[in-house]
Amino acid sequence: MTTPFKIIKKSNGLCGSVTVPGDKSISHRAVIFGSIANDITKVTGFLPGADNLSTIAAFRAMDIKINIVSPTELEIHGQGLHGLKKPTTIIDAGNSGTTTRLLIGLLAAQDFTSTITGDESLQKRPMMRVVKPLRQMGAKIDGKDDGKLLPLTITGSKLHAIDYKSPVASAQLKSCLLIAGLYAEGTTTVTEPMKSRDHTERMLKAFGVDVLVKGDKVSIGENRTLVGTTINVPGDISSAAFFMVAAMITKGSELHINNIGVNFTRTGIKTILEEMTTGVGFETKDKTNGEEEVADITVRSSSLKGININGNKLLPAIDEFPLLPAIDEFPIICVAAAFAEGTTRISGAGELRVKESDRITAMARALTAVGVKVEETEDGIIIKGSADSEGLIKGGTIDSLGDHRIAMAMAVAGLASREGIKIRDSGCVDVSYPDFFKVLGEVSKTCEVSKT
Repeated sequence: MTTPFKIIKKSNGLCGSVTVPGDKSISHRAVIFGSIANDITKVTGFLPGADNLSTIAAFRAMDIKINIVSPTELEIHGQGLHGLKKPTTIIDAGNSGTTTRLLIGLLAAQDFTSTITGDESLQKRPMMRVVKPLRQMGAKIDGKDDGKLLPLTITGSKLHAIDYKSPVASAQLKSCLLIAGLYAEGTTTVTEPMKSRDHTERMLKAFGVDVLVKGDKVSIGENRTLVGTTINVPGDISSAAFFMVAAMITKGSELHINNIGVNFTRTGIKTILEEMTTGVGFETKDKTNGEEEVADITVRSSSLKGININGNKLLPAIDEFPLLPAIDEFPIICVAAAFAEGTTRISGAGELRVKESDRITAMARALTAVGVKVEETEDGIIIKGSADSEGLIKGGTIDSLGDHRIAMAMAVAGLASREGIKIRDSGCVDVSYPDFFKVLGEVSKTCEVSKT
C-alpha cells in the first residue's frame, strides 16, 4: 500500500486573511478545568485536534458529560473537584504529552485507581519529571521502569502540599503540580528557574481559584473551588507561525492572521522573527475571558537574516524569560533560517530531542533532503541560508516521522522550492491543525496540494 503524501509546489505569494485554530494548550486546560468545576462551562474557539480530543475522551471515561455543540464549541457539565468517577477503561492519551502529564497530577488525588497510556511515541517520552515530585506529595504511581515511562497505574491518595523548586522551566510540570495542589493539604508552591507558559495560572483565576504569582513562583491559595464559566480560546500562535514564515519567504505576499493569542510567555516566535526581519506587525486587542491577550497579525514578504538563538540566554525585552519559549516553533524557525541570508545558530534546545520526534535530528535530515546546508549539534542546529538568487531552495522528499510540526514546516518550505516538496505521513497534521493543507492552498495563489 502506498504511503499517503502531499506535494507542495512553488507559490507566487500568499494573500488574504486567515483565522487559525484555537490554541492547543488552552483548549486542553479548558476541558480539564471545566470538568472539575461546578456547573457548566462553555468553550468557544476549541481546537478539535487529535490531542485535545484525547483529553475529552479521558474525561468522558470518568463520567463527565461533554457536549460538542460544533467542532469548535463545547459545553462541559462539570462535577466539581470530587465528582470524577473511576474510568471504565484504561485512559489512552494518544500522542498527547499535555493530556498525560496534567492528568497524572489530577488522577493522583482521586479516590480510585486508574491507568494511563499512549501511543508508541508517547510511551517513549519521559514521565519521571512529574512522577518524582508527585511522589513527594504522597502520590502512589507505578509503571514501566519504575514510573519513568507509560503506561502508569495511579492509586489515588491523600496528598500534602510541597514547596517545589523545579530544575527546569516546564509548563506541563508546573501545571501538573498545581492541579495536584488543588487537592493537597497545605499550600503548594512551584518555583521555576525561569517562567514557563502561564496558561494554567491564568485559567484557574478565570474559574475563580486563588492563584498567587510572584515572579517565577506560583502558589495555590485558599479558595480552590472552580466555578463554571465561558472560555474563549484565542488562535494558536504556534499554528500562526507557519503562515507568518510562509508569507515572509514567498514573494508578493501580504497575509492577515486574526485573533492570535499573544500571552508574553508564548511570543518567543515574535521576538525571533522580528530580529530576523521587519515584516511582522502586531495589533494588540482586548483580553479574552480566559485572561489571555490577543492580537491581529499582518505579515509581508521580507528579507531575512541569520541570527544566533540561544535558549540559555534571556530575551532583551523580558528580563525573566528565556529565548526558546518558541520550542514548539523550532521546525518553522529552521525553515525561516533556510531562507535567511547568512548562518543561523540555534543552541540550548536539547528538550527538543524528546518531543513527538527528535526534532533536532528530524529537521536536520529534512532540510538536508531538500538542499539546505545543515550541521546538527548536541543541543541545537546550524543552518546556512541556502536560497538561490530567486529566493528558492531545491526541494525533494521528506518524512514527517509522524510529527505534525515537521510536516507543516516542510510544507511551508515547499512554497519557495523549485521542485516542490513531497511529505510522507502528512496526515499527522490532524494533531493540531486538521485543515492546514486546505487553508494553505486557499491563501496561496498557486499552491498546488496533491495526494496519492
